[in-house]
Amino acid sequence: PMTEDVRLASEAKKRLSGPNMKPADSASLVIVDKREGVHQVLMGKRSDKHVFYPGAYVFPGGRVDSDDAIMPAAVEPRPEVIARLKIRMSGRPSDRRARAIALAGIREAYEEAGILFGKPGRTTKPVPKDWQGFVDHGLLPDPTSLVYFMRARTPPRRPRRFDNRFFAVDVSAIALDLPRGKRPTDELGDLVWVPLTDVKSLHLPNIQQVAMEELQARLNTPDGLAAHHPVPYYHAVGSRFRRDLL
Repeated sequence: PMTEDVRLASEAKKRLSGPNMKPADSASLVIVDKREGVHQVLMGKRSDKHVFYPGAYVFPGGRVDSDDAIMPAAVEPRPEVIARLKIRMSGRPSDRRARAIALAGIREAYEEAGILFGKPGRTTKPVPKDWQGFVDHGLLPDPTSLVYFMRARTPPRRPRRFDNRFFAVDVSAIALDLPRGKRPTDELGDLVWVPLTDVKSLHLPNIQQVAMEELQARLNTPDGLAAHHPVPYYHAVGSRFRRDLL
């Protein structure tokens, strides 16, 4: 017979994998370059074998790892960014969790695109395995150039759910760009620079199209990516998406 502990564990597992599963914290990093007056963004194509958005063009990004909260940084995220990330954070808001979200985008850019955002530095603290590449190149992550510009939460009744934060960063902040053969993974195949005006012609998730519209609107303002702008937050209310400002 099933013990009470096993029964409770089984029910918890079903909640995590079913329609009401809690969205996982995640981050996407949109690298922006302005060439001949036109803003372009770096995107990569996912393999057709991927279960999640096969063959789609996406930005480097993914789920936050617990190690992202403890990785030593060259400079800590700006206090105003931490404060903005904590607004309406699910569960118990914390600086540690907000820090992890900011650093996750940097780690994903390294893992998926071989691009490192950091500054020269060393640490005597333990370095998580997924971050070892930074230390091997004499760098520590630097999140100060990241601009938090959008948040989107996957609606219920989806096979995977994420509470994703979109960050933009100028290409000039890149500390090191590794060639394809030196990247930690090949999760993103062809990396291409796409003019923002052409993004809609690609096969990409709807929410990423929305993110590009928000980014274009931000870039069209006099102060562009200035951090003081409110952050649009897309989330489901009933059967409709709602856009709030954080």
